[in-house]
Amino acid sequence: MSTEYTSSEMMTVTAARALENGMTCFVGIGLPSEAANLARLTHAPGVVLIYESGTLQTRPDVLPLSIGDGELCESALTTVSVPEMFRYWLQGGHVDVGFLGTAQIDRYCNLNTTLIGDYHDPKVRLPGGGGAPEIATNAGEVFITLKHSKRTFVKDVDFVTTLGFGRDGKGRDGVPNIGRGPTRVITDLCVMKPDPETRELVVVSLHPGVTREDVRDATGWEIRFAEALESTPEPSARELAVLRELKEKTNRKHAGDA
Repeated sequence: MSTEYTSSEMMTVTAARALENGMTCFVGIGLPSEAANLARLTHAPGVVLIYESGTLQTRPDVLPLSIGDGELCESALTTVSVPEMFRYWLQGGHVDVGFLGTAQIDRYCNLNTTLIGDYHDPKVRLPGGGGAPEIATNAGEVFITLKHSKRTFVKDVDFVTTLGFGRDGKGRDGVPNIGRGPTRVITDLCVMKPDPETRELVVVSLHPGVTREDVRDATGWEIRFAEALESTPEPSARELAVLRELKEKTNRKHAGDA
C-alpha cells in the first residue's frame, strides 16, 4: 500500500485492531481513547466503550480531554455513579478489556504512573493511578499502548502503580478472582506479548520498516523476540482517513473553532 503514514498512526491503528466488535472496553484517556474510538468508527461499531467517570456505551464525536469531558456524558447511552461503575460493572466481571496507557512499563508489564525516581525524593511526580489498578485487576484482560523509548520501557519501574505480573513475573499466581492481566503491549515500533511461562514481554510483531535493532535501542532491558516474528499489517486508507478526521475534529473543538 502506498499511502504514507506516521509511526504514531501505525501504533493507533494497530491498537484499534486489537478490539473486536461486541467487546466491552474500559478506556483510558490519551492513546487508548484514540485507538478505542478509531475501532468504534471502523471495524468494531458494536464495541461498548466505558470511561471511568461512569459513562456507558459512549460515542463521542471528538476525543475527550479527560474523563470529566462533557462529550462523554452527552454521547453515552447512560451515565452511572463512579462507585457503581467500579463495584458493579468492573468488579462484577462485566468488562472484557481494559485499555491503558502509562509513563513507565517494565519487562513484567508493571505500570508506573506515580513518580520517577526515589519515592521519598522523586524527580517527577506523575498523575497517579486513577482507576488503572482496579482495571488491571478486574478486567478480563488488559491492552497497553504507549510510545517506545528507554525512558518508558525500563527493566524495573520506579514504582508499581498498576500490577502487571509483579517484580518476578509471579504476582498473579494463585490469586483468585483476578483477570488475565496484560495480554499485549502496542507501541510505535512493535507488538509485544508476555511469555506464557515467565511473563516477560516478548516482541511478536515488528511494524513495517522497523528492525530488531530499533526495538533493542529503545528498550531498557535485553528484549527477546518470538521465534516466528511477524510483520504488523499496514494501516488501510480508510483507517487513516477516519483517524485523521477524528483528530482534526478534536483539534478544532478543543481550539474553540467547532
